[in-house]
Amino acid sequence: MPPRRVSVPESAIVLAAGRGKRMGALTEQTPKPLIRVEGRALIDHVLDRLAAAGVKRAVVNLHYMGDAIAAHLASRRDIEIEFSREPEALETGGGVVKALPLLDEIFYVLNADVFWVDGATMALRQLASGFDPACDDALLLMQPTARAAGYDGPGDFMVDPAGIVRRRREAEIVPFVFAGIEIAHRRLFDGAPAGAFSINRLWDRAIDNGRLRGLVHDGEWYHVGTPQGLALADTRVHLNGHER
Repeated sequence: MPPRRVSVPESAIVLAAGRGKRMGALTEQTPKPLIRVEGRALIDHVLDRLAAAGVKRAVVNLHYMGDAIAAHLASRRDIEIEFSREPEALETGGGVVKALPLLDEIFYVLNADVFWVDGATMALRQLASGFDPACDDALLLMQPTARAAGYDGPGDFMVDPAGIVRRRREAEIVPFVFAGIEIAHRRLFDGAPAGAFSINRLWDRAIDNGRLRGLVHDGEWYHVGTPQGLALADTRVHLNGHER
């Protein structure tokens, strides 16, 4: 029997609670999700793509300068926005666990500061069509490091033709970096610890159980974790004419 594929999830969580320390002075007065690429806040680019894919509701978690992010998003009407406020930062895993009551059985998880350009197929729809809820706890979007603009690290994962992933070993260089976008089933978070923790802990458990896979992105992806990466993204997007 062929795997049961899912339609585009109706909900997503956008992780916007972080400090963005690698941005230096840029995030002293402005939260990283509100830093602009091609004249538009990073989080708006993310929400634009969610709305275009058919997602109805986005949960945005807030901690650092959360009121500024909430005020910025108050005028959006193309997608319903709910906020999950964190008095203390809960990291990626804890942030999703706190927001689970606001999310559906299957949902997207995206970093608020991720910036990408779709290839032949919309990446979010590719993730939905590639996700098998019977076998997968999560499906991660992977960017080839050779096509990751502004990224010069050793990569995160190996991905085989069937999408099976393994972590980079110590001192190893691998060809794929996690793009900051995934689709997940809420069972990924079963038995999750309380408080702050990284979602990497749950990915490792899913890898051990054969329930985490990767999907290779065929479009462009920009590493905007530093001022230099941000400037490169702004320049290249402008030159290529991808955005407004």
